[in-house]
Amino acid sequence: MARFTITFLRAAEDDLAWFRANEREVIYDAAMRILGTDAATESKRRKRLRLNPLAPWELRLGPYRVFYEVVGATKVRIVAIGYKQHNALFIRGERMQP
Repeated sequence: MARFTITFLRAAEDDLAWFRANEREVIYDAAMRILGTDAATESKRRKRLRLNPLAPWELRLGPYRVFYEVVGATKVRIVAIGYKQHNALFIRGERMQP
C-alpha cells in the first residue's frame, strides 16, 4: 500500500471553508484517511472520472465530493470540494454545469 502526501489547492481550501465546522471535520478527516493510502486505486468511494473539467478523480463521502489528482507515485492534490443534491453538483453553493 502506497502512502500519499496530500495538499489542498487554495480553491479547495476555500471550498472546504464554505461548509459548517462539523462538515469540514468529516470531509477533511475522511479525505486524509482514505486518500492517504491507495489514492490511485479505484474502489467503492474512489472513482476515476472521464473527461471531468474539475479533476481526474473523485472521492465520494455520502453527499460530499472531493475532487483530486494524483501527481507522481506519492502525491495527491485536492482541487475542489463540493456536495451532491440528487444528480446536481454544488461547489460553494453554486450549481456546477455538467
